Amino acid sequence: MQGRLLPKYKGRYQAHPVGYWEKEFQIASNLNLDCIEFILDHNEYDKNPLMTNSGLDIIKKNIDLHNVKVRSICADIFMEIPFHKNLKSLNHSIEILNILIKNSSLIGAKEIIIPCVDQSSINNEMEKLEFIKNISRCIDYAEKFDVNISLETDLNPISFCDLLNEFKSDKIKVNYDTGNSASLGYDIEEEFKLYGSKISDIHIKDRKYLGGSVFLGKGDVNFSKFFKVLNDINYKSFFILQAYRDDEGLDIFKQQLNYFLKQIKKHEYSCNNIS
Repeated sequence: MQGRLLPKYKGRYQAHPVGYWEKEFQIASNLNLDCIEFILDHNEYDKNPLMTNSGLDIIKKNIDLHNVKVRSICADIFMEIPFHKNLKSLNHSIEILNILIKNSSLIGAKEIIIPCVDQSSINNEMEKLEFIKNISRCIDYAEKFDVNISLETDLNPISFCDLLNEFKSDKIKVNYDTGNSASLGYDIEEEFKLYGSKISDIHIKDRKYLGGSVFLGKGDVNFSKFFKVLNDINYKSFFILQAYRDDEGLDIFKQQLNYFLKQIKKHEYSCNNIS
C-alpha cells in the first residue's frame, strides 16, 4: 500500500505522499515487492500524478526503471465524496472515477478499489439503490478500458452478496480486507463461499474484534482459515500489505512482510505478487 514504506505524510495514517512518492519505488524494488497500490485522496487530489498526463508519464518511468508495477488504485477520495450520500457531489464523483478508469489503464492498473466503509458505509436500502444506480453509470467505461471496479464494504456477507448480484457486469469485483473482516466478526468461510470467485485483490491487515489495526499476528485474523479458503477458490491474484504502521513506516513494514512470508511458507501457499 502506497506510503507504507515511507514516513507518514502530514501525520496521516494512509495518504498519497505528495512530493516524495517516487522514493517508494526504489525501496519496493529492494524488497522484491511486485507492485505498489496507489492512493487517490480527496485532499490535494489535483496534486496526485494519477490525475495528469505528466504525472502518468512519471509513474510509467518509475515502473520501468524499478520493475515495480502499479496494479491497483485505492480510491479513498470516494470516502469523502461517495456515490450514495451527497448527491450534490455525484457528478464530480462520476467524473473522477471515469478519469481514474482511463488513466489506470494507461499505467497497467486493472483494479480501482471503492471503499464503502466508515463514513462511506452503505447504511440502508435507499443508499444501496443510489450506489447501484450511480456506479452503474461508470460500468461501460470500465468495460471499455478493461478495468475492474472493486468494492470494499463493511456489509455483512449476505448483504454484500445481494449487492454484488445487482450488477450484471463482470467488471464489478470484490476487494477483501482480512483485518476489517476480523474486526467485524465475519466468518471468512461464509464470505469466500458467497463471493470468493469475485475477489480480485486482497488487503492484508490484522485487527482485534471491534478494534483497530495491530501488528500482523496480534489480532483476530485466522491465517490458517485464510490460506485454506484461498486454496479453495484457487486465488491467483495479488496481496497488498495494508498492515499496521508507525510514523516511520519502513522497519515495521519489513517485520510484517517477514511475518506474512512465513505464513505463506507455513501454509504451503504459492504466491509471487505481494506489495
